[in-house]
Amino acid sequence: MERRAFKQAYFAVRNEESALDIVQDAMLKLADKYAANPGEELPMLFQRILQNTIRDYYRRQKVRNTWTTLLSALTPSHAEEDFDPLETLQPADGSNDKNTPYEQLDRMQLVGLIEKEITALPPRQREAFLLRYWEELDVAQTAEAMGCSEGSVKTHCSRATHTLAAALKAKGIES
Repeated sequence: MERRAFKQAYFAVRNEESALDIVQDAMLKLADKYAANPGEELPMLFQRILQNTIRDYYRRQKVRNTWTTLLSALTPSHAEEDFDPLETLQPADGSNDKNTPYEQLDRMQLVGLIEKEITALPPRQREAFLLRYWEELDVAQTAEAMGCSEGSVKTHCSRATHTLAAALKAKGIES
């Protein structure tokens, strides 16, 4: 049963370590919650627990990838190990003195809207867009970081910029 469960988890996540963790978590949940159940019920219960554990893995990965992508966009490539990307959000002394509160609010709302639209992009488009335009990597560096071809990077970036432009235009924002 364990070998079949491992294969099932591995084909779902394509990562040996993650698959082993998923199977282990599923077995622990089965033992913890259903130890008193009759033995003939356990295989079906285990399959249900395994499927739910795989779904949980994907949910956690989605949230983790979203935050990792967003925060990595704030981290320069030459950053030290203890670099805090949130510190980059603090304005420099006197940098907002010339802006009225209305302009500051308007800029904050625009940035919030753009961030919302970026998070709505498909994961590969969002990753390519952030690496190319926020991290300022060239096409070759972006392709290497994403593990894909330069043509794929160009396609993902093009689709992302068109999607963002259309979404912002629909909200009345044009360049």
